[in-house]
Amino acid sequence: MKIVPVEDLFTIFNETATIMQEELQCTYLEALAETGENLFHESILQEELSELTVKRLKKSYESVNLSDYTKEEIRKSFQLSILKGMKENVQPNHQMTPDAVGMLIGYLVDKFVQKKSFRLLDPAVGTGNLLTTVMNHQKDKTVEATGVEIDDLLIKLAYINANLQEHPIQFFNQDSLEPLFIEAADAVVSDLPIGYYPNDVRSAEYKLKADEGHSYSHHLFIEQSINHVKPGGYLFFIIPNGMFESEQAPKLHEYLKENAYIQGLMQLPLTMFKNEKAAKSIFVLQKKGEGVTPPKQALLVNLPSLSKTTEVEKILKKVDAWYKESKQ
Repeated sequence: MKIVPVEDLFTIFNETATIMQEELQCTYLEALAETGENLFHESILQEELSELTVKRLKKSYESVNLSDYTKEEIRKSFQLSILKGMKENVQPNHQMTPDAVGMLIGYLVDKFVQKKSFRLLDPAVGTGNLLTTVMNHQKDKTVEATGVEIDDLLIKLAYINANLQEHPIQFFNQDSLEPLFIEAADAVVSDLPIGYYPNDVRSAEYKLKADEGHSYSHHLFIEQSINHVKPGGYLFFIIPNGMFESEQAPKLHEYLKENAYIQGLMQLPLTMFKNEKAAKSIFVLQKKGEGVTPPKQALLVNLPSLSKTTEVEKILKKVDAWYKESKQ
């Protein structure tokens, strides 16, 4: 019986990625993608490695059997390795959704999406961490998913992440705000990319385009997501707290009023963020459709520190009670 499976597996990812990073003269994250591929395929795929390196890698790989680990243990250990790689090579848009937030969204998806099998979409999938966290928290449900990501390295890591956890996810390496040729989803989860979208020609095709200057990419992502979810489908977004206070907010308000019902807004604890300006919330919407009615009232919650288990449990009970009440 393994005592600390996550650390155990992280050590394998980390050691083998470091060996490859040195030999292939690449970044740690690129090496991590390579070693993840090897572990999944149970063979060493890089032909340019020296004999000694191949021996060292084989020894490490043979000491581990992925079927001994749960999907969550694999996800967490791979995530730790990605976080290590991101510290070495920081890019502002490569922020990972904190685990506690991912699990909370997983809980909400499980609560709201009452289907035994459904399709999930993350239009800004990154390394796949949020998407696979949510999938791992669906009780007795069959979930197929789609992830879209413009960054080549991130989507490669997401694809390997999904393979290692044996999740059926289709990935599209493209700008998510360009036309998407994907099946409509039953639910969307996304940690929205915040900022301006540089492609004014493309954003002109959106209802939420700015009247002048660049449009907000997080607004366009909301519209794109609503376009690709089925009527009555749910959307779970991580949004900046100031989203409804910007100069483009009135337009967003109008758009949401026409196309969706606001189910809830859960403000994440300020302690999670460097400063108040960076603070975020979980925003839950339901796309309008035939027979879809608004909740009696939206769920509004200020979340306590997510490490305070009893307080979080109280909130989850409140969510349960609200859900039962609103669905009657």
